[in-house]
Amino acid sequence: MIKDDELYIGTSRNPDDSLNKGEYLNLKLANRHGLITGATGTGKTVSLQILTEGFSNAGVPVFCADVKGDLSGLAAKGEARDFLQKRADDIGLEDYQFQEFPVIFWDLFGKQGHQIRTTLSEMGPLLLARLLDLNETQEGVLNIAFKLADDEGMLLLDMKDLRALLLSMGERTSELTTAYGYISKPSIGAIQRQLLVLEQQGGEGFFAEPALQISDLMRTTRDGRGAISILAADELMRSPRLYSTFLLWLLSELFEELPEVGDMDKPKLVFFFDEAHLMFDEAPKILVEKVEQMVKLIRSKGVGVYFVTQNPVDIPDGVLSQLGNRVQHALRAFTPKEQKAVRVAADTFRPNPAFVAKDVITELGVGEALVSTLMKKGVPSMVERTLVRPPASRLGPLTKKERAEVIKMSPVAGQYDKTVDRESAYEMLKKAASETAKREAKQQEREDEEREEKGRAKSRSGFQLPDFDRDDRPTKRSRSKSNSRRKRGRSGRQSVTEAAVKSVTRTIASSLGRALVRGILGSLKRGF
Repeated sequence: MIKDDELYIGTSRNPDDSLNKGEYLNLKLANRHGLITGATGTGKTVSLQILTEGFSNAGVPVFCADVKGDLSGLAAKGEARDFLQKRADDIGLEDYQFQEFPVIFWDLFGKQGHQIRTTLSEMGPLLLARLLDLNETQEGVLNIAFKLADDEGMLLLDMKDLRALLLSMGERTSELTTAYGYISKPSIGAIQRQLLVLEQQGGEGFFAEPALQISDLMRTTRDGRGAISILAADELMRSPRLYSTFLLWLLSELFEELPEVGDMDKPKLVFFFDEAHLMFDEAPKILVEKVEQMVKLIRSKGVGVYFVTQNPVDIPDGVLSQLGNRVQHALRAFTPKEQKAVRVAADTFRPNPAFVAKDVITELGVGEALVSTLMKKGVPSMVERTLVRPPASRLGPLTKKERAEVIKMSPVAGQYDKTVDRESAYEMLKKAASETAKREAKQQEREDEEREEKGRAKSRSGFQLPDFDRDDRPTKRSRSKSNSRRKRGRSGRQSVTEAAVKSVTRTIASSLGRALVRGILGSLKRGF
C-alpha cells in the first residue's frame, strides 16, 4: 500500500487501544537505512516481508537473504486466513488484497536458485582474510600475495590460482621479502590449510566465473515493479562466516560500481542484511571501521541498507547512528543483561509522552512493534506502538515444485548455470613451467652430448681437452659458464620456477597493460 510516495507499515494505537494513525516509510528517505529488531518469533520476518512488498510495488529492486526459507512465499499470492483478515480489520485496512511478487532466487551452492559466484581478485584480501579467519601475520602474507598479483597483472580467479601463487611465493621468499616485507613460510602453509577448509564448506564453487553482475540485482518488470532477489541462506547459515563475508562483499560491490546520484525520489536498491550480528562478531577493528564508512557513503549511491537482528546492541554505535528508520519488535528481559539491552533499545527512539518505550518493548505481542521513521528534513518521528499490516504474499515458504517453476521462468535463467574456467594464473604458471622444463631438458641433453664427446676425445688422446679461446687459453667466461651449468643441474627445480614466474608475469602484465585498482573493502573498482 503506497500513499503519496510513502510505504504503509501499519497503524499505531493509543494507550487505550483505540486506533491512532497510519505509520509510513517515506520513499525519499528510505536510503537513510533502517533497522528491524526483536526476539525470535516476534514478527521480524513479517516486517521484512511487508517492507519488501512495499518497495517492490514502488518500483524499487530489493535484495534479501532468506535464512529460514519463509521469504520464498513472496513469489506466491497470499492465502485467506482468519488471523490475517482480523489484523486487516483491526487496523482499518479496507482494501486488503493478495498479490504475488517478481522474485529471482539465488544460491551460493546453486541448489535452490541461480548460482552466485565471484573471483578472488574481485573479493580482495581484507574480506578473504576475514573469511579464512587469519591472524595478523597470516593476513599480512595474504595482502602481499594480492599486492604481488596486482603489481604483476596476475588475476586470481579461483582457489587454485591463489594456491599456485602462494606456492610460487614460498619458492621466491628471498626475492620477494626485499620488495614486500617478510614472508613467513608457516603462514603460507596456514593459509593453504584454511583454503582447504573453505573448499570443504563449499566455498570453491563460489570463487569461479561467470561472476555475478550487479545489474541483475537491480531489475524492474514491465509493469514497473522492482524485482526481489532472494538468497537461499538456510544451508549457507551453517557457515556463518561465509554468509556474512559474502553479504559484505556484495555490499562493497554495490558501493564501488554504482555512481553517485544524490537525493532521489526513491532508492535504486534496498538491501536487507538478516542476522546482521554475524557481520560484526569477532570482526577486526579495521573491518568495522570500513563498514561504518561504507554505510555512511553508500546512501549517496541510492542504496538503502536495512539490518535485521535481535537487538540494537548487536550493531556497533558508529553504524547504528546511521540507521534512521526503525522497527522494534518485542524483547525479553529476564536477566540483567537482557534488561540492559531493553533500555538501550528504548533509548534509540525519539520519546513519546504517551508511554514509556522501555516498558512497552517487553509487552509487545506478535506482529506488533515500536515504529519510528524519518519525516521531512530527516527528522525522526516520535515512536509509536504499531500493529504491523498483514502481508499480501504467502505467509510461509514455496514448495520445491513452485520454486523450480519460478527459477525456470527467471529473467536470468541459463545465465549462471555453467562454470567457466578461462585461462588464469594457475594455467599460465603451469604452462610457463612446462615450457621452461622442456627448454632445460633440451639444454641438459646438449650438455650430456658435449660431455660424452669430451669423454670420447679423452679416451682417444689420453687427456681431457679444455675449452680454448682464440688465443688458446681457457677463459673466465668459459669457466663461469661451465660452473653456472653445473649449478643449474643441481638446482633445476628452482630455476624452472623462477623462469616460469618471470615468463607468466611478462605475459599477463602485457595483456592487461594496467594496474588493478581496489576500493574501500579491497574489491576491484573496475572490471577486467
